[in-house]
Amino acid sequence: MNSEEEFYDAVTGFDSDNSSGDFSEANHKVAEMLDLDPHQSNRTGKHNGETEIQENGIKRHRTSLPAPMFSRSDFSVWSILKKCIGLELSKITMPIVFNEPLSFLQRITEYMEHIYLINKACSHADPLERMQAVAAFAVSAVASQWERTGKPFNPLLGETYELTREDLGFRFISEQVSHHPPISAFYSEGLNKDFIFHGSIYPKLKFWGKSIEAEPRGTITLELLKHNEAYTWTNPTCCVHNVIIGKLWLEQYGMVEIVNHSTGDKCVLNFKPCGLFGKELHRVEGYIQDKKKKLCIIYGKWTECLWCTDPTTYETYKKNEKRGGEQKKLKPSEDVIKSENDEADDMPEVQDTVQFIPGSKLLWRINCRPPNSSQMYNFTSFAVSLNELEKGMEAILAPTDCRLRPDIRNMENGNMDVASKEKERLEEKQRAARKERAKDEVEWHTRWFHQGTNPYTGTSDWLYSGGYFDRNFSDCPDIY
Repeated sequence: MNSEEEFYDAVTGFDSDNSSGDFSEANHKVAEMLDLDPHQSNRTGKHNGETEIQENGIKRHRTSLPAPMFSRSDFSVWSILKKCIGLELSKITMPIVFNEPLSFLQRITEYMEHIYLINKACSHADPLERMQAVAAFAVSAVASQWERTGKPFNPLLGETYELTREDLGFRFISEQVSHHPPISAFYSEGLNKDFIFHGSIYPKLKFWGKSIEAEPRGTITLELLKHNEAYTWTNPTCCVHNVIIGKLWLEQYGMVEIVNHSTGDKCVLNFKPCGLFGKELHRVEGYIQDKKKKLCIIYGKWTECLWCTDPTTYETYKKNEKRGGEQKKLKPSEDVIKSENDEADDMPEVQDTVQFIPGSKLLWRINCRPPNSSQMYNFTSFAVSLNELEKGMEAILAPTDCRLRPDIRNMENGNMDVASKEKERLEEKQRAARKERAKDEVEWHTRWFHQGTNPYTGTSDWLYSGGYFDRNFSDCPDIY
């Protein structure tokens, strides 16, 4: 979680950063550095006896962090938060032990974990099937937050993060464009020139005594270039419970409306709050409609999977389910009644897996996490790879890339004391730079994004200015 969030979107052509044709020479250098030469490998999948590669030559990413997660059991956040009830948390400094070793810019990049759903949407000729794939992608984008109760590092003003994954077919760039309020802008494009995905994010955080709520603001935009379509939506609200006492757990709730601005079709998804007895925990239900009628029903869990079926089948199933449920209503157990009065908001017992409705089509299923995920801040395999710093990368990356942040790097390596001191140093350096700009009456200028208007929603937006992948970083600020 960061401070404030708004999902707005950058709309730009590829020619703005020399990507209308093949990769530029600078991008070839990155590809050569990140992806091993398959001709230098042997049949064991090793490169020079050390680094594993896949048969197609794509480098294998790491599968674990350098050091296990630091225990939070001896720390209390209450002494910090007790004065903040009902307030916005963007200016509250939290102990580093409550962080996870990723910047919020890297957390945003996790939207791309299930990029195959965008590829599916691009490949479908039927607009209904495209909307189904986009809806599944929107749900999958929040799935990595499941059991992720650590707080990402707040990005420094001017901080950036890039990721090029030729094996997955995309490249991604993000920048922290504002500090108060904190706004993170991002832009991603398909290497096959088939999509653009972009936005600017700042969740508004509030502390409510036992929980912290992240309320999303703004719009995410996905453009399918082959179909000349643009889809926009906002993410659901995320709430972390038991920040004072008890086991941390989180839920997502709220209505998400996905709009196809070309056809007028809509997908409405209801991320349900857990409810009194936890029956609805993690559940998502909704529908896709054109201008006349509902075309299909969507159901599932954002922590598990998503299905779709036709409206008639769904209604028939629900009627039969309700009829059967009335015959075997259960009284709340003593444990459930007792939990209402406990100091901690105990996480409701997770109900059975999603009830499959015969004839339904699977839209998406969550990826399995690595077996040691609980010792790695509950990271997914995709998240584990995000802060990887290969030998030689520093010469290629922008000096503002968050892989180069010493506080995050030291936390990842298990050096908590050094990480805490580095975090304080960087924050003080940022404050000093801000005071110096104010003294000299100099305004901060973003490097890779600029303010504008989203052409689909008409709202204020941060748009990608282009040029990042030309790799001219001579005027990047010194923030570390």
